[in-house]
Amino acid sequence: MTKADDTAEPHSEHVTVEGASTLRFGWEEWISLPRLGLPALKAKVDTGARTSALHAFDIESFGPLTKPRVRFTVHPIPGRDDLIIPCSALIVDRRDVTSSNGESESRYVISSMLGVADEEWEIEITLTNRSQMNSRMLLGRQALKDHITIAPSDRYCQPELSYDVYHSTAVSKAAPNRALRIAVLSREDNYSTRRLVEEGEARGHTVEVIDTTRCYMAINAMAPEVHYDGKRLPRYDAVIPRIGASITPYGTAVIRQFETIGTYCVNGSAGITASRDKLHAHQVLARHKIGMPTTAFAASPKDTSNLIGLVGTAPLIVKLLESTQGKGVVLAETKKAAESVIDAFRGLKANFLVQDFVKEAAGEDIRCLVVNGRVVASMKRTGAEGDFRSNLHRGGSAKSVRITKTERETAVRAARAFGLGLAGVDLLRSETGPKVLEVNSSPGLEGIETASKKNIAGLLYDAIEDKVRPTPVRRRKVVARDEG
Repeated sequence: MTKADDTAEPHSEHVTVEGASTLRFGWEEWISLPRLGLPALKAKVDTGARTSALHAFDIESFGPLTKPRVRFTVHPIPGRDDLIIPCSALIVDRRDVTSSNGESESRYVISSMLGVADEEWEIEITLTNRSQMNSRMLLGRQALKDHITIAPSDRYCQPELSYDVYHSTAVSKAAPNRALRIAVLSREDNYSTRRLVEEGEARGHTVEVIDTTRCYMAINAMAPEVHYDGKRLPRYDAVIPRIGASITPYGTAVIRQFETIGTYCVNGSAGITASRDKLHAHQVLARHKIGMPTTAFAASPKDTSNLIGLVGTAPLIVKLLESTQGKGVVLAETKKAAESVIDAFRGLKANFLVQDFVKEAAGEDIRCLVVNGRVVASMKRTGAEGDFRSNLHRGGSAKSVRITKTERETAVRAARAFGLGLAGVDLLRSETGPKVLEVNSSPGLEGIETASKKNIAGLLYDAIEDKVRPTPVRRRKVVARDEG
């Protein structure tokens, strides 16, 4: 049993090791915990307590049982609850700690570097939420090196630090990359899902694959929640949606719930919904003046001839609105063939659109992979022999390709138009410039990683870490005003 006493008077101890420089500690000192991204803390020195304690909030364990981690937040400045520093660390133990008032509490124990003046050394720290304490850190006997002299009547014997560092951009850049808890919304055990798990875990994050259809939601104004298999899902730092076309409505509803909670979603629900509906997608592209093949849509069978006339002459592409992987996409070589396909689709009461066929593309398109507003890889896809569709799922082949500045800008603009952090933008090379065929909100990683020889999953995690990096968070203070 470890005793952590925040109120007992410190005991005077003076032990010197030969050849070591002596540090003089008062009953209160400035210290840093650089591994946790805490460059300045006031710590109370108490040799009556065995274990050191950090006053932490929102303490939550996560990760595999073989290597569990804990994440928590710290208000480093007493009385400044608007300043929040998120931290995480490996769990080294869990201990029952008895405070000076006799209360026992089970606490997580972590290991971290303690910085004082120009020296650093490893210490054990317990985590506890005790906001009533003036000092955010308690230094117990285990944290004090043999060559430390305790002067119980003094304070700040070591160089003083300043809380001003928390208002500097330097502390944000120097902050360690804390381990994240990430959910991948996917129903498939495919290459993309496995790579996302593999890459995330290699970086020390915890990545959990969640079957979207097994999620259900508690929808209310005060505490919206997402539940899974009978339990409330934990707080995730980020969600990577891999929503299949067949469950788009329900999948985007789940993502909306995460958005309501405040979780960072790589792709938002609105962008996924718009990109999945081909008509809606082309309307979005048109609104942002992004080049695309001439497209027309109609509901009445009486408008077939005029519909074809709006697009141009045969050959034409007739495409189902919710087609994926090249399914539901037909090339009509003649006007008569186009009319037959259109009549057939209408007979099935299927929604479709008609597009101009870009002959000069010659069965090839360019897939640009956009991550966080930047094209990170591109490949040329060529259709199988005799097939105008270049989808890899239909036997097409792919190879890395250099794209032009205009093609790069078009791909970035298309992804931005849908608000997607991860997008596969498919372009055709035409005589009048790049034409966007499709914006895919769940692009596969296998083809692009194989063709480009790049770690696309790693680049995605770079973007996620940048978005949810543990920088100081300052809550806006709301000032109440009298009405009238």
